[in-house]
Amino acid sequence: MTLTGLYYDPYDTAIDVDPYPTYRRLRDEAPVYHNERLDFWGLSRFDDVDAALKDTRRLSSAKGDILEVVQADPVMPPAMFINEDPPQHSVHRALVARAFAPRRMRAIEEKVRAFCRACLDPLTGYDRFDFVTDLGDELPMRAIGMLVGIPDAEQPRVRDHAQSNLRNKPGRPLGVTKDSYFDPGMYAEYITWRKRHPSDDLITELLNLEFEDTEGTVRHLTETEIVTFLAVIAGAGVETTGRLFGWMGKLLAEHPDQRRELAADRSLIPGAVEELLRYEPPGPHVARYVTEDVRFHDTTIPAGSALLLMVAAANRDERRFTEPDRFDIHRDEGRHVTFGHGAHLCLGAALARLEGRIGLEEVLARFPDWEIDLPNARRSPTTTVRGWDSMPAIAV
Repeated sequence: MTLTGLYYDPYDTAIDVDPYPTYRRLRDEAPVYHNERLDFWGLSRFDDVDAALKDTRRLSSAKGDILEVVQADPVMPPAMFINEDPPQHSVHRALVARAFAPRRMRAIEEKVRAFCRACLDPLTGYDRFDFVTDLGDELPMRAIGMLVGIPDAEQPRVRDHAQSNLRNKPGRPLGVTKDSYFDPGMYAEYITWRKRHPSDDLITELLNLEFEDTEGTVRHLTETEIVTFLAVIAGAGVETTGRLFGWMGKLLAEHPDQRRELAADRSLIPGAVEELLRYEPPGPHVARYVTEDVRFHDTTIPAGSALLLMVAAANRDERRFTEPDRFDIHRDEGRHVTFGHGAHLCLGAALARLEGRIGLEEVLARFPDWEIDLPNARRSPTTTVRGWDSMPAIAV
């Protein structure tokens, strides 16, 4: 690090503006990177990140999947499934996966489209709109609410709570301590409300189902477990997918020829969403706790370490992708790692893709050409999710 001058800090706001030159140097010069000052290791090449995501034995999620959380080592609540390893993770994930089953995706597709139209129709005829405040802040919250059963009037409060939990001061990590990571907040209220108002949603289903836990006991979920499930789903789905819309507006403004192709041929939109996710992943990295010594490229990462898996760097690895720094809606080179891989593959991937596809279809139907008012765009003050709080566009 000192010999080459190569330095990576996930909290450095100057690096975060455009981290890709630093990522390239990491892949080329230090594929197994160690930041002594912040006491973490990092992997940046696609094959290494991909392998690490699948290694739940030596690279554990049980202490968290955010660097600050892994280092703080807080006590995790029961059924915090994203911060569990198999077999507990497998059991709990299967229960929550019911919310994202294909039948539920089909059931909400037209509801998602109707909500997009309700957001965008009032803007038709105007020359300005905002990809984040007019759509990205609204749609993911509404879609999650549809699936899990949060009352419509309460959904803005859920969004604000989810966003505040991931916001940090510029240049500094999240304020996580051993006792202050998880706050279920208002979610217990919705369990109580749903008991009195059952419906076709995840909360109602979880309140009534029986399952076999890892001890072999057949039982109902506790209310604490359901609250945890709900908080995790709402927190993860609202903030990450919301950032996708800001990048959508910016990147398609910067590539107007490709945007015009999408307007002319809607069958290209799913591929464009995949390229948006690869090129600017809303979640640029995830963390793991090293349970036993693990070797990459003849370097041993010792047990007890915090390891950062640089998803955004892996998605631009020229060893995996042709001309990875080129945005190309026609790219067809297999999967990226934006949604992870293996046991912890993002449960909400299908929902994020559905929201991105429908959102882009409905934007193009009303605003086929736009430019971005970048001087008035606002970055999100968070290192956990990278993106924008505002991406104003001017219809042309």
